[in-house]
Amino acid sequence: MTNQELKAYALAHREDLEALDVLYSRRTPDSEAIWFHPPKSIEEERSQFELFKHMIEERAGNNHQNHP
Repeated sequence: MTNQELKAYALAHREDLEALDVLYSRRTPDSEAIWFHPPKSIEEERSQFELFKHMIEERAGNNHQNHP
């Protein structure tokens, strides 16, 4: 069952806690997350924003390559 199918099932069968456990176990671990700390200056805020913007654009470009 795909994650999308499992989500639909979990929503339709909210009493089935096992489905939620399986869905939760499939999540992306926090170790793969990118963490940003609160900026300490305007320059740091701009730098983080540019980095974040670049990451989003890169991801959007990869999605366009995978889905013609």
